[in-house]
Amino acid sequence: MIEKEFRTKGTCSRAIYVKIDDGGIIRDAEFEGGCPGNLSGIGKLVLGRRAEEVADLLRGMPCGPRATSCPDQLSRALDEMLAESRRARSA
Repeated sequence: MIEKEFRTKGTCSRAIYVKIDDGGIIRDAEFEGGCPGNLSGIGKLVLGRRAEEVADLLRGMPCGPRATSCPDQLSRALDEMLAESRRARSA
């Protein structure tokens, strides 16, 4: 299990707490701050899905005039976690 506290940048949320199991499946995703209804909904929608698939779906999504969004920040957290997992397996 990989766990990460990801500090967001450029969004209303302040952090994302994510857990991915050894098979690359998201087991938990919680946002701190931001829009409670939308972000708790995103957290529930991604549970049980492959981290790589979710990152691909959410990557690059803007929020209004901002170049990033809470979903985009989740994709960045997942990308970091997947890269760390790959490095750990190859070491």
